[in-house]
Order: sequence, then C-alpha cells, then structure tokens
Amino acid sequence: MNVYDSSRIADMLKKEGYEETLKQAEADIVLFNTCHIREKAAEKLFSDLGRAKLIADERAENGQRTIIGVAGCVVQAEDEQIIKRAPYVDFAVGPQMYFRIPEILHKIERTKKHQSVIDTDFPAISKFDFLPENKAQGACSYLAVQEGCNNFCTYCVVPYTRGAEYSRSVADVLTEAKRLIAGGTLEINLLGQNVNSYHGEDESGKERNLAYLLHKIAELDGLKRLRYTTSYPADMTDELITCHKDIDILMPYLHLPVQSGSDKILKAMNRRHSSSDYLKVVEKLYTANPKLKMSSDFIVGFPGETDEDFAQTLDVVNKVKYIQAFSFKYSRRPGTPAAVMENQVEEKVKKERLEILQTLLFDYQTKFNESCVGKTMPVLFEQKGRHKGQLIGRTPYMQNLHIETKDDNMNKIVDVVVCEATTNSLSGKEL
Repeated sequence: MNVYDSSRIADMLKKEGYEETLKQAEADIVLFNTCHIREKAAEKLFSDLGRAKLIADERAENGQRTIIGVAGCVVQAEDEQIIKRAPYVDFAVGPQMYFRIPEILHKIERTKKHQSVIDTDFPAISKFDFLPENKAQGACSYLAVQEGCNNFCTYCVVPYTRGAEYSRSVADVLTEAKRLIAGGTLEINLLGQNVNSYHGEDESGKERNLAYLLHKIAELDGLKRLRYTTSYPADMTDELITCHKDIDILMPYLHLPVQSGSDKILKAMNRRHSSSDYLKVVEKLYTANPKLKMSSDFIVGFPGETDEDFAQTLDVVNKVKYIQAFSFKYSRRPGTPAAVMENQVEEKVKKERLEILQTLLFDYQTKFNESCVGKTMPVLFEQKGRHKGQLIGRTPYMQNLHIETKDDNMNKIVDVVVCEATTNSLSGKEL
C-alpha cells in the first residue's frame, strides 16, 4: 500500500511540474512516506530525516532551499513527536490526507518561510476523489481497492492510522484497471489492508464482494495476471475460495497471514479465527486449486507466548508448508492494547524463537524453489539485473527469477526453464 501511495504522491508532484531525482543533493523537495507497523521503521525515519537535514544545510549555503516532508502512518501516530524531534520538517500529512500535499507546497512556497504544517485529519470523503489518474509504471501495477481495517488486532496500529474500512466503487476500480491495461499493464495486484473485506457498490448501489470484483476485472481484455493482498482468514468466503478454481488468470499464490498457531495467542491478539479455522480455509484453497501455494505473516514472542504456544506455530508451518513468509519478533506499538499486556516475552527468547521459525520457513522455501528446477515457468520481467544483459522477473508464485536475455523482453511474459535455485531466487534460460 505504501508503494502505491508513494507512486500517487509522485504523480501529484509531477503534475505540479516537479521531476524525480535519485540524488538527494539535487532535490528541492525530500519526502518520506512511512509505515508504523514496527518500531524499527519509525526510528529509521528520524535517522533519515537527520541525514536529509545535513544535505539541506549544505544546499542552503549555496542559496538553495529544501522542503522536507513526511507522509504516512508514522505521521498519523506520532505527529507531535515528529515536529518535536525534527523541528526542521516543513510538513507532515497522514495517509488519508496526502492529496493535500500540492496545496501545502503552494502555501510554503508563497511564504518562503519555514512552517511546520501538520494534517492528520480523516477526510469526510475519499482521498481517491482528489488523486490524479493512476498510470501504468510498467507491466505490473498496484490498484488500491480497499483501505483501513475494522478488526483491531491488539498488536496493530492500522485501524488508528488508516482508519475504518473503506471500499472504492466497482466502477472506479474497473475504470482504473482499464486505464492501467491500456498503458501496458499485464498484471494487476489489488491492494487493501484487509482486501477480502471489500464491499464496494456497483452502479445500481448494491454492495459487491471481492469475488465479484475479481470476476469483473478478469473479464477485461489484455490482462494476463491477477493477484490480491492482504487477506484476513475470517473473510475468506467459499465464493472467494472458488475464484482460485474458476479464474484462470488469478495467480496460484496467496498471502494469508496466520500470525500464530496457538489459539490462546490468537485470542489475545483479537484475531477472529482459531488455528483450526485457518487450516480449514487452507484445505479448501488447496482443494479448489491443487497448484496453489501459500505465504503468511508470523509474530513470535507475543505477550504470554509459551514454548507450547510457539510449538503450535511450528506445527501450522509444517502442515501448510509455506513457500514464502514474513516473520518478526513482537514489537510494542504505543496505543495498542498489547503494548501494556502482562507477561511480555524477553527479547532473548523472542530472538531464539524467531531463529527457529525462520530456519523452518526458509527450509520449506528452499525445497519449493529447488522443486522448480527443470520446470518451464512463465515469468513477467520487470527490471534490469546487476549485470549487463540480465533481466529480473517474477514467476506465478512471486519468486524472483533472473536470466541473461535481450532487453526486448522487459515488461513481457516469457517462458523460462528454471536451471538453478537458491532460498531467495531462481535462475534460468529462455525457451
């Protein structure tokens, strides 16, 4: 979602006459778009701001002004702290108000004086109504269809920083999808903090679910691949599961966070599912599409987690056999219920458990990658590699794959024979 938001912010700035630069010393505006899911991300922001201030001071000596801004969820959660710790920041906007950045810049440019403008309101109408048209950046495009979350997991800040769930209308989504396809997009990834709770209205005013939306998008001419992320287990309906059987262009890969295998911990997290509920959903998915593979999110060391609870998480991993996963030590987020829970787990224990979990996860990931050697896979090439003549793309299972090939294959789907595999990537040769 932050990648999507960042691209939309860039679109707005381009419309105002700005151009992107890879060199910060050339930048008249330096803007950080932030995430607040983990403490490390928030602390990294202040380190980056400090470096940006040093470059801004050097530019000032040459008579060049630098405007420093911050957007995203850290602003929503810590607006006063940002200005207190980094008073040189010119403006800070929450994730729902970044459409106001051009207006704020005009104000700052008119006054020619430092101001600390903060805007963390939740608008009465959708921010999408104010954004410029989303244009394809390549063969793969993100399309936000839903934002916010109503689940209030006890460890998570999203309901406080992104707000309540909001779904865009079916018509708006389809219009944007058609525009992306016309611009060269072959793969669309539908985005939402809780994407499978999508409930946008159709033209008659009737609420439609994600399964309906997937079918409508799959009917569009020119689209070759379709994905959606991130899903909530309790919202995986039978109708949505059936999409993985019936929609040919829906990729055989699904990210479905479980967080823990312990029912006691899942209840403490305020997750609306048990481990058995989750495994039943996985079984239905595997039955609907035997080629489907899964990835997930895990939190280890949640308050009150015992060795037995952790062992139950490992048991879920062994049953599902994830081909990729994101795993983290529990990180206290200010303002969330879990931050003040008793029985906080020691950092040493969290570290040990994370190492055990990641060893198991990487083992399954490596085995799956190695099982692909010798197979022919369609790969969508999106970027150039480190070496001349090398392109990097993604398989249907979101694996990175690199080959030596001609640049003409950029932004195309090419059949590739997989020759080698590591834990994190594949290599191959063009058929």
